[in-house]
Amino acid sequence: MDKKNKLSLWERYLTREIGIEFKSCLYFFAVLFFYCVYKLVCGVYEAGILHMSEMILACYLIGYLQVYGFNNFDEADSLRGREWLGVGVCTVLYTLLSYFLGWFDKKLWLSGVFTAYILLVYFCVFLIYRAKRRIDDKILNEDLRLFQAEHPGKVQDKDE
Repeated sequence: MDKKNKLSLWERYLTREIGIEFKSCLYFFAVLFFYCVYKLVCGVYEAGILHMSEMILACYLIGYLQVYGFNNFDEADSLRGREWLGVGVCTVLYTLLSYFLGWFDKKLWLSGVFTAYILLVYFCVFLIYRAKRRIDDKILNEDLRLFQAEHPGKVQDKDE
């Protein structure tokens, strides 16, 4: 690959930052959904702005930890030792923050339910990213086949 086609350090950094932004919004939505369902079940029809601010800040900080500390474990090909450690650490952080910041009124049993919910969210996101990678691979392979058909002899298939 020639130098003009390689990603620069800035492009790599920007790609990671955009990934963290997306990841933070995704997890914020999941946490906020759980919070809103809890509030509705309690008969409360308003959400606390302070709690939502804490949640989004937590999602950003944990997103940075996921990407830079645990190699983006939710986007990994498989969940092994380091990835499971990342899932565990980040889940514990979400749970501790939710409890000590009072998102769920410091109800210990609800913190346990929230922990299970976060684990389910991580697993679902892992499956979504894996499916997206497989779809992207199929699209790229099809694009390569089309290019090879239009320009025979220019590109070798990676499987050959």
